[in-house]
Amino acid sequence: MSALLMDEIRAFQVPAGKVALWWLGQMGFIFKSPAGTTLGVDLYLTDTPSSSQRPLDLNRCFPSPIEPEDLDVDVFACTHNHRDHTDPGTIARLSRKDSMLFAGPAPSCETFRRLGVPSDRIRMLWAGAELEHADLRLRATFALPTDPGDLNHLGYAIRFADGPLIYLTGDTAWHELVAEAAPQQPDVLITCINGGFANLCHWEAAGLAARIRPKVAIPCHYDMFPDNAADPRQFRAALVIRAPGVRYQQLERGRVWVYPDE
Repeated sequence: MSALLMDEIRAFQVPAGKVALWWLGQMGFIFKSPAGTTLGVDLYLTDTPSSSQRPLDLNRCFPSPIEPEDLDVDVFACTHNHRDHTDPGTIARLSRKDSMLFAGPAPSCETFRRLGVPSDRIRMLWAGAELEHADLRLRATFALPTDPGDLNHLGYAIRFADGPLIYLTGDTAWHELVAEAAPQQPDVLITCINGGFANLCHWEAAGLAARIRPKVAIPCHYDMFPDNAADPRQFRAALVIRAPGVRYQQLERGRVWVYPDE
């Protein structure tokens, strides 16, 4: 499936004014523009063992839809340096380090360098910083760190040319500043809902949707590890109660979704 899916992504023609998304599990997404520009965010494509000393089952629940050697995106971005977001196993095996751009906060950039990414291919980001590449405009947003081991979390506001605005929360705990710093009225919200390890739970994520008023809300970060899982139907129900004007959209791993989808 790995090479076939990457071939499908590269061959897919995105209609004008729209954006295509492929969810690869956890918070891993590939986005593609009508011009053919591709952005990968938080691509966890291996089964890198957790460094935690706690007796937790953090083995992945399904095979990676794409092997690192097959990955071919223009920009490889990470929201923070946790292994399921900046995965050393994935980065070490990438075959196109000399042609991709790599972006993320300082600790992720250090991981990129340590694993052989040329310095001129790395772009360090912080809340408020922007990266432009071809028709992609990527703006880093504030995210509240979920543990003292990594205080450099980000979210991303993603737009290709004049297409839809997508806001991806990254891993974040709830705080008023998250809602204040998030883009207001994005077209699509992609949010963690797992609640474990201090991330937004389904109820808090629905509250964020109520504050920023996207047209569509997509849950993620609930499916990868047995001991860090959640039921996305709880998020759907929470949206009905807290943000009834926001449409729920659950994605299928490895299956393209194009927005707007009307």
